[in-house]
Amino acid sequence: MKKEWQILQPDIHLVEKLCGILKCHPIVASILVNRNITSAEDVSNFFNTSLDQLSPPFSLKDMDAAVDRILEAIARKEKILIFGDYDVDGITATTLLLEFLRSVDADVSYYIPHRIAEGFGLKKNHISDVAMPNGIHLIITVDCGSEGQDAVKAARNAGIDVIITDHHMISDTIPPAIAVINPKRNDCPSGFRDLAGVGVAFYLLICLRKKLRDTNFWKDRPEPNLKNYCDLVALGTLADMVPLTRENRILIKAGMNIIRSSHRPGLNALIEVCRINKHAIDTDDIVFYLAPRLNSAGRIEHASTAIELLTAKNIKTARKIAYSLNRLNQDRRDIENKILTQVHNHLKKNPHLLQKNTLVLVHQDWHLGILGIVASRLIKKYFRPVVLITTTDGIGKGSARSIPEINLYEGLSACAKNIENFGGHPMAAGLKIKPENIDPFKIHFENIVRRMAKPSDFIPKITIDYKIDFDNISNKLIDELESLKPFGIANHEPLFMTKEVNIVSSKRVGNHHRQMVLEQKIGKTTKTFNAIQFNVDTRIPLKDTFDQIAYRLRWNRWNGRKNAQIIIEET
Repeated sequence: MKKEWQILQPDIHLVEKLCGILKCHPIVASILVNRNITSAEDVSNFFNTSLDQLSPPFSLKDMDAAVDRILEAIARKEKILIFGDYDVDGITATTLLLEFLRSVDADVSYYIPHRIAEGFGLKKNHISDVAMPNGIHLIITVDCGSEGQDAVKAARNAGIDVIITDHHMISDTIPPAIAVINPKRNDCPSGFRDLAGVGVAFYLLICLRKKLRDTNFWKDRPEPNLKNYCDLVALGTLADMVPLTRENRILIKAGMNIIRSSHRPGLNALIEVCRINKHAIDTDDIVFYLAPRLNSAGRIEHASTAIELLTAKNIKTARKIAYSLNRLNQDRRDIENKILTQVHNHLKKNPHLLQKNTLVLVHQDWHLGILGIVASRLIKKYFRPVVLITTTDGIGKGSARSIPEINLYEGLSACAKNIENFGGHPMAAGLKIKPENIDPFKIHFENIVRRMAKPSDFIPKITIDYKIDFDNISNKLIDELESLKPFGIANHEPLFMTKEVNIVSSKRVGNHHRQMVLEQKIGKTTKTFNAIQFNVDTRIPLKDTFDQIAYRLRWNRWNGRKNAQIIIEET
């Protein structure tokens, strides 16, 4: 697929200004300007990432009402049910509230719906089948609930109060709950729109702990240090791929430090299974190793297994669960590859489908829990909005993913007449649809996306932070690049470009990776670096020279030593 290489051109005056403020490498100053960090205040907000820099959490709409109701439930020993989502964001948010409320002797339990049998969010049947039989007085949702009007009404009729904490898109029709804490509410003044579900839950705990302090609750017991819960916040936030802006950057940086000194047996066991160096663990390790294994529980079996891992009290129990999740993750990969093969074979037989702006595919036997991952992989290959639907149980259920230029939530909203219900974000969503409405939906969705987009939106962009030669690369530069971590959405790891690079040597590593030694000659100067390229077809022979490469710069740490390494992203 043709890709467009775009080299960013930061304002040279702003770069010089930042160099003066930070006394940093001009390349690093350029990268910061590329991230719209252009003033002393921006620099302070970016680099000062201690938890005491978090903005006041009580600015979240309905926070006071939520805290007061929870305090009442604790004092009266009422039964509290935490109702969570089955992804890592929901799992970590559920664990977060569960552990804190247990620490204050609340009568608390949790419930995670089965992804395939029950689907996403709080529903009316959860009130009649779960809450009422168990004598629940208060339901607290995490990472869901914003579209649960019918469920909240049913709970209210049954004398059960509901507090919603969520971060998904929410309409102006707010559920009639005791409190609806969602920073995406139009009437929420907090400015915390980028928080993940676990971030919203963490802010609830900050406020709850303070209110308990105000009532002298901690007089005769130790007050918990909420910093110790930031491992869960970092896990859920990174897994949910939300922007790593101010609040999230602070929470993740604190959380990564907690994970590196992990006190949690479940995390230690999972890190061990993934063969990660715990003391050097980074955000990529969370996103590509830990999160998929935690997610595999909800995708293949039930998300409660992941909560059992995160709440495990000893390493022996944790290891047993971690190895179970590792096996589930392998099962997930096998199912994923099977579906991908079916899709690719279908597209080979029907190449006209790739002439459209959207890709909507249906199969009666696809595993619903895997469709979101498959859709993401199809996005990388075909770069257009993808909707995958399975009709296994007589009703269409699916996952959708989009490209940056097209707001998926808005696109599905425009097709609401074709869909039973849907929910999600601009880049990812889930939906339910009647089989007879699938063909009309395909047509409608294609027309909507065509109106929303322009041709250039369907060309993948490779955004280069800086064009450099190898002789510009120094130990000082790589050290300063590390100071920009954590990397993620809205603070991506810098991408560099170099032209005319010679391949000194190359060898295959595993089945899909290539390790190389690269050199560049500038005049009489020759500089050489070790490089690696992941997930490539190693059967394709290499030329002697790359015309250009796009790459990351990192330290490769091994046996107490570190060496500069190039991670090739594009050639």
